[in-house]
Amino acid sequence: MKLSGKVAIVTGGSRGIGKATAILFTQHGADVVITSKNKTNLENAVKEIKNAVAIAGDIRKKTDVENVVKNTLEHFGKIDILVNNAGIFPKVKPLHEISEEEWNEVIDVNLTGQFRFTKAVIPHLMKTSGCIVNVSSDAGLKSFENFEADAYTASKGAFVLLTKAWAIEYAKYKIRVNCVCPGIVETDMTQPYLENEFDRSMAVAEHPIGRIGMPEDVAKAILYLVSEDSSWITGAILPVDGGVITK
Repeated sequence: MKLSGKVAIVTGGSRGIGKATAILFTQHGADVVITSKNKTNLENAVKEIKNAVAIAGDIRKKTDVENVVKNTLEHFGKIDILVNNAGIFPKVKPLHEISEEEWNEVIDVNLTGQFRFTKAVIPHLMKTSGCIVNVSSDAGLKSFENFEADAYTASKGAFVLLTKAWAIEYAKYKIRVNCVCPGIVETDMTQPYLENEFDRSMAVAEHPIGRIGMPEDVAKAILYLVSEDSSWITGAILPVDGGVITK
């Protein structure tokens, strides 16, 4: 029970990595708030997650973010952990074909939205010497041939450096801030790119370990980074990618 007595917020917690993380947290004793803008997905997810509360909210809206934090405090009285997991993946196209609206939407969700949640939660983590885990991507660590998702790459690369900046900025409050960078993980977001055997085999070939990831692979890394097992770790960037980043 690595998280007994802890209260966590997991953004994008209704599916994929976020849902797997929420399930694992509750198995280790935490009270968890999952949030997402999709109320139906949230309602379905919370049925599977013991000791979890679902609070709908759009990460693009300051008032929604503040409402999630307010309701978490009303339910549990404190916040110990924030997992910045929410994100979107754009339509794949070269830079010169991306509209400004498409660019702005990805940046707003994947980067500014994470700023909104972190800003709202930090004052409460100061009281608990809490911790934050940011979910970035291997695309935030290196460029990939034929990976035409520039706004996604920009948002995830910025998130890596923000992790380091926040770790230094808030170390004096004993707040730890770390980051995981997954490779290709089997989720709803990646499913369109894994629909046929050829695409799937190409994805598998990118990973030296010989398989693509599962949400639980990333969730276990996040659990480590929010538990006392990593109490002397902050500002770390951890690839969870089956060896992709080593190539």
